Amino acid sequence: MSNAQVLALVGSLRADSVNKQIAETAASLAPEGAEVVVYSGLAEVPFYNEDIDVDGKVPAAALELRAAAEKSTAFLLVTPEYNGTIPAVLKNAIDWLSRPYGAGAVVGKPVAVISASPSGNGAKWAHDDARKAVGIAGGKVLEDVELTIGGTIDKFGTGHPRENAEVAGQISTVVTELVKASNELVNA
Repeated sequence: MSNAQVLALVGSLRADSVNKQIAETAASLAPEGAEVVVYSGLAEVPFYNEDIDVDGKVPAAALELRAAAEKSTAFLLVTPEYNGTIPAVLKNAIDWLSRPYGAGAVVGKPVAVISASPSGNGAKWAHDDARKAVGIAGGKVLEDVELTIGGTIDKFGTGHPRENAEVAGQISTVVTELVKASNELVNA
């Protein structure tokens, strides 16, 4: 596996977010020759608005997100669940990457989703909503690659997800399958 560059978008802006830690774990477990880049600029991206999505008006933060997405060969979305659905910051990133319609940076690229929360359902609703939104935006959601992690407080306590061998193995599997799909698409 080589040449894959996975852009990880995290739906939580908290500095110590378990979802951010999961994305960091994914980055540390990337197969040889592949890279997972955890994007850090989502807090600066303004809410999507067609009035500012025109030449000369697109905010710099949105241009930076699109440039990072254009360079990527696949996407990993890592999301908590806010009020039963996908956090606004992640949905906003998907909205910016879906434009221009039919030719956005996410179109045709493999996507996997990992969700995590302290609840037993592992943010399953947000997981499903993220898959739906990015699929409608044109991403190629990997149907057989899903990971929801529930009970994060009990699983990790004050530790990092990479310290939990079972979860680290599951994250590694998701990243490996995403890189494999990316390489198949690039080499097709």
